[in-house]
Amino acid sequence: IHFLGLSFLIQNLLKKAKTIREPGLWPNTLPLIWSACWLLLLHMAEIAVWGLFYYWQGCFSDAESAIYFSGVTYTTVGYGDLVLPEQWRLLAPSEALTGILMVGLSTALFFAVIHRLLEPSLNKKPPFEPHE
Repeated sequence: IHFLGLSFLIQNLLKKAKTIREPGLWPNTLPLIWSACWLLLLHMAEIAVWGLFYYWQGCFSDAESAIYFSGVTYTTVGYGDLVLPEQWRLLAPSEALTGILMVGLSTALFFAVIHRLLEPSLNKKPPFEPHE
């Protein structure tokens, strides 16, 4: 899910992202907002898939609890108010590791969007002026 979503974002947003050549707040902010919303949607979909898997396997009595547990686990919050049955408990660390990796990928892509926006202004002058 995440890799397909990142590919879509790269194809449709990064290529069309405007660079900071236009004055004003919105031309430079909208690509960041759209990227953040898309990445959040991807993470929510992944949490839902994990949660629905837990519900399908009978780990929780209702889908809401399963998705809640998945969200707490995926984000590594780990409240501990809900736990998987013993035969499934090793799956929770796998989901947490997956969540960490996917958030890391999202952070990297978000950084790429920011870099794409700032690239023209970064190339105009050296990032550090030498001291005399």
